[in-house]
Amino acid sequence: MSEHKSGNNWSLALLALGVVFGDIGTSPLYALRECLNHAHPTPGDPLGVLGPISLMFWSLLVMVCFKYLTFITHATHQGEGGMFALLTLFRSTKRAFSPRSMLVISLAGMFGACLLYGDGMITPAISVLSAVEGLEQISPGFADYVVPIAAGIIFCLFLVQRFGTEKIGVAFGPVMMLWFVTLAVLGLINIGKHPDVFAALLPHHGVNFLLHHGHESVVLMGMVLLAVTGCEAMYADIGHFGRPPLVKSWYLLVLPSLVLNYLGQGALVLSDMNASLGDNFHHFYSLVPKPALVPVVILATMATIIASQAMITGVFSLTQQAVQLGCLPRLKIVHTSADVRGQIYMPQINYLLMVACLVLVFTFKSSSNLAAAYGLSVAMDMTLTSCLFFLVAIKVWNWPVWKAALPTILFLMFELGYLTGSLLKFVDGAWFPLAIGLTIWIVMKTWIDGREILRDAMMRGRLPVSYLVDELKHDRIIRVPGTAVFMSASAEGLPLCLLHHLKHNKALHKNVVLLTVKFEQHPKVSPQERMEVDEMYEDFFRVTLKYGFAETPQVFDDLIRAISDKATVKPGGVSFYQSRELLHTTGPGKIAKWRKSLFVLLSRLARPATGYFELPPRQVIELGIQLEL
Repeated sequence: MSEHKSGNNWSLALLALGVVFGDIGTSPLYALRECLNHAHPTPGDPLGVLGPISLMFWSLLVMVCFKYLTFITHATHQGEGGMFALLTLFRSTKRAFSPRSMLVISLAGMFGACLLYGDGMITPAISVLSAVEGLEQISPGFADYVVPIAAGIIFCLFLVQRFGTEKIGVAFGPVMMLWFVTLAVLGLINIGKHPDVFAALLPHHGVNFLLHHGHESVVLMGMVLLAVTGCEAMYADIGHFGRPPLVKSWYLLVLPSLVLNYLGQGALVLSDMNASLGDNFHHFYSLVPKPALVPVVILATMATIIASQAMITGVFSLTQQAVQLGCLPRLKIVHTSADVRGQIYMPQINYLLMVACLVLVFTFKSSSNLAAAYGLSVAMDMTLTSCLFFLVAIKVWNWPVWKAALPTILFLMFELGYLTGSLLKFVDGAWFPLAIGLTIWIVMKTWIDGREILRDAMMRGRLPVSYLVDELKHDRIIRVPGTAVFMSASAEGLPLCLLHHLKHNKALHKNVVLLTVKFEQHPKVSPQERMEVDEMYEDFFRVTLKYGFAETPQVFDDLIRAISDKATVKPGGVSFYQSRELLHTTGPGKIAKWRKSLFVLLSRLARPATGYFELPPRQVIELGIQLEL
């Protein structure tokens, strides 16, 4: 989606409303409601309302305005953000860290990226449920239909992913603009019921609440976090939009709309404290005049669908980056747009998310119940980002320790509160996103370690290129017309598939190419550095194609372009040879037996390189090779 950068900043700012701010923009549906349910405000105690609103307001200022828009969005690599891009900053200056420290940083950053999967499962469930619960405000008789309708919407949302979002994506910005304007208007018309609610903007109300409410104040911080979920999207999407459009969207529309709506909800509660304490009181939908309730429920549902869509797309992009960095096996990627390479669809990930979301909806059955599960992974991700930011500041940017420590301490004051409050909800469901993140982290670590063992096993059976060159020089190998491309994970030695082909067929094509595709620890690779071509002998080449982890490889086109100057090649006459490893767990690899078995299972699920790179299927030949790990 980097093509969007060339567009007008204002159009990008409009698009960002749906893609970046959808999650945080739908928080008014449930965030303050959950805070007040745990604060237990009583008549005559305005601090029970002003305190939570004050904490939410200052969380928005510190976390979004100060942390992410002022500091974190500058920690980019080649303009790309997100946890993987942050890790590449460390690798670019790895001399500043010991190997052990670099390993710890990489594992921590990888775990932070894994936590997004838990968010990707909970966000659609809690967002859509919170919107559809508005039906209960229209008529109590609709209560029994909330869960089935929410599940139906989520099912359809995931079902249409395979068609891509290019056509409907243009509507995201205008719909979300209407949503934010609606938030602001609803807040404004209700603030007049109790104008004293503006006092919540003063920080001492939040501080007083924390000091005088003991255990409840700790629990509340875990709920205040709901107001700032989605911050990581700002950092991850910085490469798609650039920082200026995000700043425009946030300060001109998103922040004012959120603040006004939270103040409006607070004013409504303060104006009639007794009515607001009822179980059927919905803080957001109670702002809406009865004649406008149906349109607002429809608009809220559309907004939550857009927020969910943005999260799903983010998980697809993160998974693609993880695959190309070698952290996950190659999965099927479908490009849903011929013009915008960032538009992708991953069937396995899509259906995994869909099943998880539906299980969450039918298990928790309400957004209030899901709120207990939401937050822990977000809080941990924010805390990890702050710690890594501190290291970037002192090691990469060469800031003095005190200069980096001041903002980091401020961030952690809030985030450790979020984390502690979320941990108190552990048995109520907060364990779920943490378990998902930990499981995916184990899968990633096993895949990385398994690939190292597999590489060692393959290198043990390799012969140097000079062996084949000598055979060719002495005309000991029969040459047949055509071009053969042998896929090789390493740019050293002869690939095993070539040796097996030569052993069984006793001949080689006239043109022979050893092809290695490398994904660099950078988001992008310049066209000038894309190709390396070495002519090992007459009509015998080694080609290395390099891509950034945020790029979509165009292997076939780039390969033809790389060798066309050195040999006459007909694209339809190229044959691709790929080894298909049959793995056994009886080898000398130094990882646990269960991890070897897991790696073998993941290897069976992985797409062959020829399929992942979308090479012509009729021109691909696979050769089976048995290896011991």
